[in-house]
Amino acid sequence: MPDNILVPVDGSEQSEEAFEYAIETFPDATITAFHAVEAGQGDLGTFSGMTGDIPDDEPRLEHSEEILEDARQRGEETGTVVETKRGRGRPDRLIVKLADEGEYDMVVIGSHGRDGVSRVLLGSVAEKVVRRSPVPALVVR
Repeated sequence: MPDNILVPVDGSEQSEEAFEYAIETFPDATITAFHAVEAGQGDLGTFSGMTGDIPDDEPRLEHSEEILEDARQRGEETGTVVETKRGRGRPDRLIVKLADEGEYDMVVIGSHGRDGVSRVLLGSVAEKVVRRSPVPALVVR
């Protein structure tokens, strides 16, 4: 059984389901809820995958903190150890980088379940993470 699980969260129903799945399936694991603050067009963070906060981006940071606070509260309710992290840039790159640098046994990620043309046009963070993750990745749909 995994001891440390990385769960990307973005406030969507799919990421909430993945988070709940991780809590229910691995109740003794430490779960890290990770939120990527996506960089805007032309933002250097889009290309570099940098992490950290940018001072003039308060609305995005406040939204990120709300998402992470919800994860902390859910952990408290269930008695699960939930840590939180935030990064800035492309979500797929940040998730893979964190999984590579961290001491995670698994990534549990939600998927919107798009297929066909919409997946090709929009891309899939979950698909990119599954392909490049250095640790096992479980996709919750």
